[in-house]
Order: sequence, then C-alpha cells, then structure tokens
Amino acid sequence: MVAPDLPIGDRIRHYRGGRRQDAVAGLVGISPDYLSQIERGLKVPSLPILYALAQELGVPAAALLSEQAPAEDDVTDTAEATVGRALLGYGPARSTAPVPAAELRDRVEAAWQSWQTAGDRFTKAAETLPDLVADVEHAARLARSSTDAAERRAVLRTASDLYCLLRSYLRRTGRVDLATLAADRAMRAAEDADDPLRIAAAQWNLGHALLAAGQPGEAEDLALLAAEQIAAARMPEVERTAMAGALQLVAVVGAARRRRWWEARERLREHAARAARGVPDGSNIGRTAFGPTNVALHALSIDMEAGETGEALNTADAIDTSPLPSLEREFTFGLEVAACHSQRRDDAAVLLSLVGLEALAPEDLARTPLARQLVLTVIRRARAMHARQAEQLATRIGLLD
Repeated sequence: MVAPDLPIGDRIRHYRGGRRQDAVAGLVGISPDYLSQIERGLKVPSLPILYALAQELGVPAAALLSEQAPAEDDVTDTAEATVGRALLGYGPARSTAPVPAAELRDRVEAAWQSWQTAGDRFTKAAETLPDLVADVEHAARLARSSTDAAERRAVLRTASDLYCLLRSYLRRTGRVDLATLAADRAMRAAEDADDPLRIAAAQWNLGHALLAAGQPGEAEDLALLAAEQIAAARMPEVERTAMAGALQLVAVVGAARRRRWWEARERLREHAARAARGVPDGSNIGRTAFGPTNVALHALSIDMEAGETGEALNTADAIDTSPLPSLEREFTFGLEVAACHSQRRDDAAVLLSLVGLEALAPEDLARTPLARQLVLTVIRRARAMHARQAEQLATRIGLLD
C-alpha cells in the first residue's frame, strides 16, 4: 500500500521500481520524456495510457489512482473521531460524579507538556485525549450550575486550557472545523471563568483557527482588537506584554498570508519585537512560546513566503532554537529551512534537513503536508543517490510501502 494522497506520478515511479524509465516508456508506446513529465506531476496521463502503464507495471489500474476515503465505519474508532464525539457531547451520563478540578488540571497540564515536547505527541494524544475531553466536558457542564464558585472557576479554567490544546491537535489532524469549535469553547470557558490571561490565550487560539480556515484578514482583525483590549486587562505586566506580542504575531501571519510583506515586517519590528524584549524565551506564557526566538522565526517565515530564500537562510543561521519551549515551533523552523533549500533546488540540503526533522519529530514529519511534498520533490528531482534516500524516508513516514 502507498499513502492515499500520493499523486499518480509518484505512484507510477514507485511501482516502476528499478526498471529504466525509457524501457517502460517504450513498452507502453510513449516517449521517455512524456513518462518523465507524468512522474514529475507535469502531465496527467489519459485513461488508455494509465491502463497501459498499469498492465506493464503489473498492478491494477486502481493502484495508480488516489484511493477512496475509508468507509464511515472504518474511521469511527480513530482517536480523532473519538475526540470529536467527546467534544460534541458524547461522554459520561449527567448523573455521573465529575472528576475534581485539581485532578483535571494535573491531567491537562501533563497533556500540554506532552503535546509541546514529545516527538511522538500524536500517539500520546491519541491515548489520553478522548477520556480527558469527555471528563472535562462533563465537569464543565456541571460546573456552570454549581454553587461552589471556586470549584466552578477552577474547572472552567482547566476547560479553557484543554480546548486551546484541542485547537492545535485538531488542526494538525485535519479537522479544521472542530479546531474552530474548540477555539470558540476555549473563549467561552475563559470568559465564564473571568480569567484575563486565558481570555487572551483563547483569542490567540481563535486567531490561529481562523488562519487555518483560510481567513487571514479576519484573524488579523481579531488579533489586533484583542491586543488593544489587553492594555486594560488585570494581569501581571509580563503576561500582558507576552500575550499582546503573541497576538501581534497572529496579525503578522495574517498580513503575510495576504502577501502584504511590508506591513507584516513593520508590525513584526515595531510591535512584536519590542514586546519580546521584556519576555524570556522559556516563559511560554499562555502556551504561545512567545519570546525573542519566536519573533525571529516569524521573520524567517515572512522571507520564505515572500520567496526571499537567501535572506531567509541568513536569518536562520542566526537563530538558536534551543531556548524554545515548544517542539512544534522548532519543527516548523526546520521545515521552513528545508523549504528554502528546496526553492533554491539544493536537494542535498533539503534531504539533510528532513532527516534531521525525522529524528526530532517523526510523527510531525509524517503528518505535515509541506514535509510530505518536500520528500516527493526530492524523489522527483534529485540525483539518484539522494532520490533513493528520499524514497527510503518516504517509506518510513508512510508515503510509500
């Protein structure tokens, strides 16, 4: 089996194996150049050619086509589906006694720690989140009608923290719709708890949910309004500064996604970078990982998205990711460096970066669309030795069998 999202050209190359391209092309009745263009994704074969290729390669024609999505009852037991059901209200009966707030808080803290630092964070999340979501949802529903004000507020704070984690998890597992729902739940819980820091963190999460949903303008507007509101919030100065800076970074990404490079750079320099001077890298306030290093990573992102790869790689050379409290940000840094090398057609550097990312966070590498695309690009474009190494990497992350 190969990955369901593997393009037709890469499937043909995979099943061709060690056979020479010109030999297969000749037997099928097409030119080697045409077969090369098919395998590189530049041409789409007609049905007769597709059938002829399948016959020559000894596989069913369906094997060269993207596979159909699994049937409904094949996916209902996945962790993502179970988390979704818990989020939508499938959990303990209302008469069941809720888990105490202190225990829920410890479990959510442990889940966050794992999510931000573990290389196998998806596996661990799949093991812990379904039950945790069900328990927190149940406790939050009962807490809203509780007469114990302290317990009620503690449960809602914990619920807001969990929903923010869910926003990140669900986005990374492809459920952008549920990620937006989780971000909205985080906001509601934070407001009900009357917790300024968590309200700001929920706004930051909602901004990222909007970015993931392809709404950069809305994300930018929300982030800038929230950053203004923080000025009057009742919280320690370092928390106010960190959350305002993190929200400015959401606005920076929103501007960059709309290709407003000058505006993104100015906001990064005049607002986010200034805020970062007063926030240590390891503070991780609101679990945003905001600090000087994160600001530098956003400068790299802007240059990469603008196609200024030389400047981006110069910026990357000056970045030390060791102070970062979030593995996800470190992974994103390495992935963007790999993307810059790919834009410069330096396939050896791309491969080196991808292998490093595999050691850092193999599950992120396997799940991230850009990473998978970079692996396929090296297979299609690189010299034979590097292409073979990329094929081995593709096998390890589930792109090829």
